[in-house]
Amino acid sequence: MQHDADIEDLTRKIRDASAFVGRAGAVLDQHIVGQKGVLERVFIALLGNGHMLLEGVPGLAKTLIVRTFAALFNLSFQRIQFTPDMLPADLSGTMIYNPREMEFSPRKGAVFANVILADEINRSPAKVQSALLEAMQERQVTIGEETFPLPEPFLVLATQNPIEHEGTYLLPEAQLDRFMMKVLVEYPSYEEELEIMRRSGKTCLVAGPEPIVGSDEIARARSLVDRIYVDARVMRYIVDLVVATRDPAKAGLTSLVPMIEYGVSPRASVFLLLTSRANAFLQQRAYITPEDVKSLAMDVMRHRIRLSYEAEAENITAEECITSILQHVQVP
Repeated sequence: MQHDADIEDLTRKIRDASAFVGRAGAVLDQHIVGQKGVLERVFIALLGNGHMLLEGVPGLAKTLIVRTFAALFNLSFQRIQFTPDMLPADLSGTMIYNPREMEFSPRKGAVFANVILADEINRSPAKVQSALLEAMQERQVTIGEETFPLPEPFLVLATQNPIEHEGTYLLPEAQLDRFMMKVLVEYPSYEEELEIMRRSGKTCLVAGPEPIVGSDEIARARSLVDRIYVDARVMRYIVDLVVATRDPAKAGLTSLVPMIEYGVSPRASVFLLLTSRANAFLQQRAYITPEDVKSLAMDVMRHRIRLSYEAEAENITAEECITSILQHVQVP
């Protein structure tokens, strides 16, 4: 009885605290056509305190989504165009000599903002990627001998192009694993493209939205996300999905054994739990369901599975492997 009362009380608090989601969604609809799934995932990344990798061809409003989102939540925004000649100091900052004071002082780099759009992240060499890795993981940056904390909230939304490979660098597994989700940005539908032309086929630029949500509301929402109830059976379901990528035979998927070189790391379990909690918050629920987990498993795991050469030769994708796992692992 006490447990039910706690759930009801938490549900009321979540309904109150999540009111900003509806307001924000209405404003986003005025500025962005379609891409509902991407927008929902950005909300989840923000509430779950994670980072997100967006993959899609140019021109699919990835920059517009991130810029609009940052403006709506009154967050500082920085777009960083990654290039082959980029240096780590461009990201993190460097020491500048002041002749008047006759001493060096730190100059902060582009990464010091609430929301970072890392555009074409795979165009920069490993040194630059490792500088971003420190910021993403440690949420702090070292300049010279001094360490500076990054602003809160801190959200990295990185983009990469699935087509262009010339002049690009493969993202190391350590960096890919730091991204909470990898989301594929799709082309708009026929009707959505007509609406895009109606809105954007003008010479005058549309002004961005006014802020309607503050960082205090985000902090309150996050504190409630951490309190969302997770049944032990759902916890085991998450681990069952994760273990099935490492040992498919145990899940009765012997056909996947030669296809997967190695499965996902424990971060996948943690991020599946966090994203499922954030998704429950968006649905104004105080508990997680297996459907929350299933709906997010693809985005959380697709960039963490390393396929074998045999899978690549047969054009087997990570998405196909995850789909098989979701179909075969028993749902509680």
